[in-house]
Amino acid sequence: MSQQKRLFLLDAYALIFRGYYAFIKNPRINSKGMDTSAIMGFMNSLMDVIKREKPDHLAVAFDNGGSQLRNEIYPEYKAHRDATPEAIKIAVPYIQELLKAMHIPIIEVKGYEADDLIGTIAKQAEKENYQVFMVTPDKDFAQLVSENIFMYKPARMGNGIEIWGIPEVLEKFQVERPEQVIDFLGMMGDAADNIPGLPGVGEVTAKKLLKEFGSMENLLANTDKLKGKMKENIEANKEKGLLSKTLATILLDCPVVFDETDYELSTPDVEKTDALFNELEFRRMAEQFDAIFKKEGTTVTNNTVDDAKLYKKQLPKALGTKNEDQFDLFGSAISDDHSEEKHHKYFNTLEDTPHSYQIIQGDLGLKLLLQNLLKQPSVCFDTETTGLDALHAELVGISFSYEKGKGFYLPFPENQTEAKALAEKFIPFFENETIEKIGQNIKYDLKILSNYNINVEGKLFDTMIAHYLINPDMRHNMDILSETYLKYTPKSIEELIGKKGKNQKSMREVELEDIKEYAVEDADVTLQLKELFSVELDKTETKKLFDEIEIPLVKVLADMEREGINLDVPFLKSMSVEMAAESNALEQKIYETAGEKFNLASPKQLGDILFDKLKIGGTKQKKTKTGQYATGEEVLSYLANDNEIVRDILEWRQMVKLQSTYIDALPNQVDAKTGRVHTDYMQTVAATGRLSSNNPNLQNIPIRTERGRLIRKAFIARDENHTLVSADYSQIELRIIAALSGEENMIKAFQNHEDIHRSTASKVFNVPLEEVTREQRSHAKTVNFGIIYGVSAFGLSNQTNLSRSESADLIDAYYKSYPRLKSYIGEQIDFARDHGYVQTVLGRRRYLKDINSQNAIVRGGAERNAVNAPIQGSAADIIKIAMINIHKKLTSENWKSKMLLQVHDELVFDVHNSELEKIQPMIKHEMENAFKLTVPLDVEIGMGQNWLEAH
Repeated sequence: MSQQKRLFLLDAYALIFRGYYAFIKNPRINSKGMDTSAIMGFMNSLMDVIKREKPDHLAVAFDNGGSQLRNEIYPEYKAHRDATPEAIKIAVPYIQELLKAMHIPIIEVKGYEADDLIGTIAKQAEKENYQVFMVTPDKDFAQLVSENIFMYKPARMGNGIEIWGIPEVLEKFQVERPEQVIDFLGMMGDAADNIPGLPGVGEVTAKKLLKEFGSMENLLANTDKLKGKMKENIEANKEKGLLSKTLATILLDCPVVFDETDYELSTPDVEKTDALFNELEFRRMAEQFDAIFKKEGTTVTNNTVDDAKLYKKQLPKALGTKNEDQFDLFGSAISDDHSEEKHHKYFNTLEDTPHSYQIIQGDLGLKLLLQNLLKQPSVCFDTETTGLDALHAELVGISFSYEKGKGFYLPFPENQTEAKALAEKFIPFFENETIEKIGQNIKYDLKILSNYNINVEGKLFDTMIAHYLINPDMRHNMDILSETYLKYTPKSIEELIGKKGKNQKSMREVELEDIKEYAVEDADVTLQLKELFSVELDKTETKKLFDEIEIPLVKVLADMEREGINLDVPFLKSMSVEMAAESNALEQKIYETAGEKFNLASPKQLGDILFDKLKIGGTKQKKTKTGQYATGEEVLSYLANDNEIVRDILEWRQMVKLQSTYIDALPNQVDAKTGRVHTDYMQTVAATGRLSSNNPNLQNIPIRTERGRLIRKAFIARDENHTLVSADYSQIELRIIAALSGEENMIKAFQNHEDIHRSTASKVFNVPLEEVTREQRSHAKTVNFGIIYGVSAFGLSNQTNLSRSESADLIDAYYKSYPRLKSYIGEQIDFARDHGYVQTVLGRRRYLKDINSQNAIVRGGAERNAVNAPIQGSAADIIKIAMINIHKKLTSENWKSKMLLQVHDELVFDVHNSELEKIQPMIKHEMENAFKLTVPLDVEIGMGQNWLEAH
């Protein structure tokens, strides 16, 4: 008996949108500044299906102009949908080119939606004895499921694939036949497609009605059996119900025909796919593609031999070898015939690149290496260690390179006394101020070497930081940079030590020859990147920023990270007990108000309770793409003023987050060796130029709530001989916008040391300064800070007790009081439109690829960034200058006090009590004079035994 053939039909736009939003918080940007998230997301889904399922036949369906029929009978169908994001518009032509190169049919008919095309073909193929799998996350397709037609939901966010046959559909929708899914969708409507449904009928009610009546028509014919408001609603909206069912019905008679030959999966045009992957900079995907389609020792057949059918379940057709060898799709062909020409490779590797890497051993070798290093104006070095934690990692070796294709590897003994003795022999090189030292993420290397009593001196060049300034939106790890700029793939660390997990080896266990090749290659590649990036820094006019701020900051951060800060663990333990009791009490209160227990952490259950059961906020509540109610903070905050249960839920969420993220987590991050917490500062993450902190993240500790502020109480001075001092820029972003815009009224207020919020309130409410009320000052403060972020009347009314019209009037009055501000905002947006970027006072660029987008929402976001980025970025630049200058004084003048933390506009110091009086004016002076604006910078200083007291 022949095995049943399988057809996979992909819903293109559903997978494209899903892929795009999967990367929304961390978009994939290539070196050309192109957002490739949507293409990557779709191709990941396609490749996963091919790799996992090895289909016989496959095609991809696209919408073309929407559904003519549905729009004719209901013009509002999908009318409220946002404009398609630019990244998706750009993605579609690339995806279609890739599909053509892979010889995968594109099904597209003007006036028809992909759902209808897939439905029609699925039913045709079923009659031809095919098993059909509809690859889509869209639940609407469940109506088509039959004995031989299945829904195939791709894997997402750690969840595996789901295949829905008849039993799964019946269970999930609680129906007797899959066709009843149409009635279900018609009854409850669909917010995403703007299908109205029956008023007051949600998911639970729809299932209940279907169980009782079986169909929409039967329900509408028997409304006399309903009661109360439900009966009224449904009787008044019978036509709307029938219309909704029609809109939800997938068509099965589109003008498309299943083509068994055309849909058969066959060999791709690898030259074209290679070229497209190369253009998109899809390195990992190209490798995955190679693993599936491009095999050494394979050749393409013309699919003329019947024996090819034997391979159906093993591989896509036409990938058999010349000798019809057995073939492992994801391994290698089991064949001795390697005579076939290899496909062209875009990236070179160590194996096909001439190089000369040497291991240095013995006294003579050491002596010659050191002599040669000391003759060089510039040397790239890279440390190999036993781990990623620089406080505890031990040196395994150091690689050096000062000429392309050449380098040296110096292995270190495991005995730490001997290792320190060897390291000290290289002090003349590392502490030579005339030799430039090059590295990738050089801060890590500096911290490792300081464990061996080596202070690296002289000019530094960090390729990771250089690239961050050249192209802030792209990723900056060495493999990406090497492949993008050198067309070269470095050896993977996993080749040496294996994947993460219990079986991963230590670098000490790797053969010396292997580690030498890997380690020197890193230094060699980094050296080559340095040559390219030096030129690019000049082109992007960011060389000065690199040399004078980002590179000097590396040593400052390395010292701060090594120093760490003291933590009051007993205080956090007691806080944890109190918080657990409070959150539990609040949870019980919420259950009492709701009238039942439910899973508070489940957005679905919460949405059903708030909006179906308690009817909070009326019937027009926003739903997510999966059809459940949206219960994010933005939605709940809007409803909190009028609903105590919503306020309680928001408070409960905050308590749970504080407990898990900080109160319970921080004690586990105390270093066993130092007894302190050591955060890692990252210079290359935030596109604005701000520093990020990690392990733990100290930037996100909430300070606007009392509980959040209490966490700061856990950060304490070193001992009784030290005091924590906090120095905070006062309203630095407002001062910067006043200076950059040249807004005279605001500049004068700052120059006269007025309370800027009171001064603003006086102007916009037209009252004397001394008569400004507390509420007026509060509203003015909200506008002052909101204006930087493009606050709207709607946004302002949400943040205050003002109505929408009062908010609009207040914003108008604000711009009349500060006329230059509005002009400046317009000028910034115009500059961004013309140049594609905006910049800070020190020339840091923020590239805004969406500034000319046709999508108003996307363009609006870019316009807000055009105003905000120079302000936030300038504030980041200024505090970095202050840190460099303060650190220089602390080290050159041998202060006992240390700089510990930087959090946004604030610096925290562990100050020796003997230096308490003289350090404060020094810190204040350096911070206030870090950069001269037309507006004075003002720094507030506090002190205490803990961070809360000091702030």
